[in-house]
Amino acid sequence: MTGEPWPVPDVLAHLAGRWRVRRTVRDLASGDEGHFEGTTVFSPLPEGGLLHEETGTFTWLGVARPAERTLRFLRGSSPGRADVRFADGRPFHGLDLTTGHHVADHPCAADLYRGEFTVRDADRWRSVWRVGGPAKDLVLTTDYAREG
Repeated sequence: MTGEPWPVPDVLAHLAGRWRVRRTVRDLASGDEGHFEGTTVFSPLPEGGLLHEETGTFTWLGVARPAERTLRFLRGSSPGRADVRFADGRPFHGLDLTTGHHVADHPCAADLYRGEFTVRDADRWRSVWRVGGPAKDLVLTTDYAREG
């Protein structure tokens, strides 16, 4: 993707709705690559914030399997910020899209997850997660495109 990041004054309002998702997962150690295709829906939570529900198919080494994940995007300290949590409420990372670009770290046991988020326009954004640790050397690139 090229171009300047697109500032987002209200991250929850921006993300609300349905997004087409395409992800590549590259194992830098082995050279293997997998792909995910599916949908992410950001729907309102009763207590405020958004429920992020992702469903689709993940293909790794030629084997396709159903895949899903659920996150919670809660209102941050300002409308341009969100507090991203796992489905069970544990903290994942902060997200500040006021400039259209954000880098977040999430330590997980011996691994470090570093996510870079870039908003391209009202209907497209990307996340790139680099995962490093004793047994992991991965890059996950996800492109989101708003659906109707």
